[in-house]
This record gives sequence, C-alpha cells and structure tokens, in this order.
Amino acid sequence: MLAVATGSEQITRAMRSLAALFLIGIEGVTEIWLVRHADCYEDITDTTDPPLSRLGREQAGRLAERIKRLQPAAVYCSPFRRAVETARALIDDLHVDPRLVEMDLVVGEDGSLDLREAPDAVVARMRAAVNEVVARHEGQRVVIVSHGAAIVAYLTEVLQLEPGRLRILPYYTSVSIVRALGDRRMVGAIGDTAHLE
Repeated sequence: MLAVATGSEQITRAMRSLAALFLIGIEGVTEIWLVRHADCYEDITDTTDPPLSRLGREQAGRLAERIKRLQPAAVYCSPFRRAVETARALIDDLHVDPRLVEMDLVVGEDGSLDLREAPDAVVARMRAAVNEVVARHEGQRVVIVSHGAAIVAYLTEVLQLEPGRLRILPYYTSVSIVRALGDRRMVGAIGDTAHLE
C-alpha cells in the first residue's frame, strides 16, 4: 500500500522503476510473441500432420489482422503443417525451425497422453531457439508460431516454476509475450486471445 504522504513524483519514479524491472518501455528489448497454432482438430482426418481446419483458418485470419498492424520483424514457426499454415496467414517469408515442434507425445487408444520427451529437453530446445531469435532481432518484435505444451514448458522456465506447475493450456492462436534483454527474460502476457473475441 502506498503511503498517503508520498508525493506524486516519488510514486511516478517508483512505478517507472517497477516497469523497468519487467522490461517495459526499455530501449533494446526484444519482444517475442509466442503463438500457438490455429485449430487443426475439428473434423481431423490426417492424424500424422494435419492441416488447419475451417475453424483454424478463421482463427489464423483473425490473428493475422492483429499481427499485421504490429509489423513484426520476422515470423518463425515449427515445421508442422498446422504451425506453417498459421504462420503463412501472417507473412509469406517464414523461418522454419525444427526446435519449435510440439513436445514428443503419443495419444493412447483411451485418449491418454504419454510424454516421450522430458520437460527439460523441451525447455532446452525452446530456449535455444528463442535465444537465437533474440540475438538476430535485438530490440524488435518477433512472432514464433509453435505448440501448446512446448510454449507452456518455455513459459514455465521463464517464470522460474517447476515443470508442470503452470496450469494452462493456451487456446488456438493465443499470444504469450516474453520480453528479452541480454540474458533477462520476463513474461508480459499469457494466452491472450483478444483477436478471437
């Protein structure tokens, strides 16, 4: 709680300092928009590498309207078809990176998920990919189209949580923002779907 006697100049300085701690309004900060691919599961027929569904194409179109106004410096994506098609709705010049794929898992006959890749391995490859993007695009905004579990694993790392502690499944085309400066990473948003409303 702020003391009543605190002057407006001190409050303003304190709020600016707080924003700076979270890399808000700081020159040279790279802003990474982590986007989950659009829907590909409605009426799915190809379970190996499915294309976007009708709903997914609509979601990708809405995301594109939002992203194009921001004019990102680059768009990176997983090589999976659903990520590539989502990214192509945003821009034609894509950078495909195999480290941005979904966590390796198998769907059992009962619908259960069997994880075949350790969360630490997912974090390591996502971290390496993001770090390279930050190094290439210092001080710019970049979009990375990836997958739900991979994005959650990376966000868990940035938030310094134990694997499995971030209880969220990002919705299709949701945006999670990470700000980067040097070795510092701060989360600015998680699972934003304002463009779908």
